[in-house]
Amino acid sequence: MGTRIVKLPDVGEGVAEAEIVEWHVEVGQSVLEDQILAAVMTDKATVEIPSPVAGKVLALGGEVGSVLAVGSELVRLEVAGEGNVEVAAAPREAAPPAHLPAERLTTPAPTPKAPEPAPVEAPSPVARGSLGPPRPAGEKPLASPAVRRRAREAGVDLRQVRGSGPAGRITHDDLDVFLKSGPQAGASGGGRVARTEVETVKVIGLRRRIAQKMAESKRRAAHFSYVEEVDVTALEELRARLNAENPDRPRLTLMPFLMQALVRAVADFPEMNALYDDEAETIERHAGVHIGIATQTPSGLMVPVARHCEARGLWDCAAEVRRLAEAARNGQATRAELSGSTITITSLGPLGGIVTTPVINRPEVAIIGVNRQVVRPVWQGAEFVPRTMMNLSSSFDHRVIDGYNAAQFVQRIKGLLEAPATIFIEA
Repeated sequence: MGTRIVKLPDVGEGVAEAEIVEWHVEVGQSVLEDQILAAVMTDKATVEIPSPVAGKVLALGGEVGSVLAVGSELVRLEVAGEGNVEVAAAPREAAPPAHLPAERLTTPAPTPKAPEPAPVEAPSPVARGSLGPPRPAGEKPLASPAVRRRAREAGVDLRQVRGSGPAGRITHDDLDVFLKSGPQAGASGGGRVARTEVETVKVIGLRRRIAQKMAESKRRAAHFSYVEEVDVTALEELRARLNAENPDRPRLTLMPFLMQALVRAVADFPEMNALYDDEAETIERHAGVHIGIATQTPSGLMVPVARHCEARGLWDCAAEVRRLAEAARNGQATRAELSGSTITITSLGPLGGIVTTPVINRPEVAIIGVNRQVVRPVWQGAEFVPRTMMNLSSSFDHRVIDGYNAAQFVQRIKGLLEAPATIFIEA
């Protein structure tokens, strides 16, 4: 039998490390060739690593959440044949040289072990009933100043602690027993008990990547937000009519209309469809509009990318958004589908609230946020009329985008959405 080390492969161009997000095997398990060993993640793309050979798992390269460099040991397998690594044999007790005299071969007497300490009996548990109100209402508990200070620091009402000292005096031991047993419901607590459990959840995988990326964006980009109200009554009427007249085509939501309006707007404001390299201090303005669609998945927020929206029609955008969202939620989005955006749209759907302050998807310089639609009365010169209103909450990188230009950009989008027919008029 031999030992085969399976190393972490290069799972993407330019990737130097990957995080273990799931183990599919355990030590001692037999695996087959091409059986999945682990899932690793880098740059929001999760990749499954198969076993190149059949064998038995001897060791794992790390626990879930560990970050490994490309080329480092992922799994160690025991395989038939020689394997690909030599493992040093366990050291054996050396035989004594034959020329040594007999008295030198005598095994030394073992060092006597120190006597083990006698086990200390744990104090017998105190019945919860004995921890209730130990004295008549209004009677002052007896305790030393030190016990009172400890109780005050721990937030304990000494009237709820039964004393074991003379005349019911509360001792330090009585307070310790009360603290260990957990807080009890007071006489007027209505049977409610304060809970002190703390659950520790390790931040790994996609959630760790999101945390790192959001913190890096807020640390390095100079965010500022701009909110504008949009009357989408006409757009909603057009959307409903198109859906009713085209039941066999992809269902239209607000998103494809916004994508089309965004394409028209960035043609007038190319500085918004750009990436800023703050280390090289250069701005890349892209002619192609690659829109990132922030999508909530069971694993966390992902941003699949609808590429070349400038070459797509309304229904094409709708179909692509639906395809990308399903791929992201099912964990089937590829690395290429999760990278390369030049501007991002984020929406909380029905939970959109009134105003949000979205975080820029760095190195982009702009993100458009969609808030909830509401029907409310709007004054139109002579009377109030019901209109469907919605806010756009957008953020920009103030290092390269001026506030005035950002306001003009959002106003351009607002004008297109409020008169949706203009979205489809060729320039």
